[in-house]
Amino acid sequence: MITVSASAKDYLDRLMAEEKRENETFVRVGVKGGGCSGLEYNMHFDIERKAGDELYEDKGIKIVVDMKSLLYLYGTELDYSGGLNGKGLVFKNPNASRTCSCGESFAV
Repeated sequence: MITVSASAKDYLDRLMAEEKRENETFVRVGVKGGGCSGLEYNMHFDIERKAGDELYEDKGIKIVVDMKSLLYLYGTELDYSGGLNGKGLVFKNPNASRTCSCGESFAV
């Protein structure tokens, strides 16, 4: 399961409204090899599900994850970090043994 913090929900709702996204839109979250820690997060809006996708919904935000990525992301919370040094959306991943300083890659 992947969850969404209240601040991430607000941010995603604003972003979807600005981009005029339809109700069928979901956030596709995945993991691929790369980044300075070995694995890199990948995230974008999508409207098309693929075979093997898992759908989660938290606070009205739909999140789709492929089965391979879910092994690395299970239990992750999608959060929003704002402020002067804010990074935008960030992953709070309990499976990560280490992360890079930018928070965009991790290792297990």
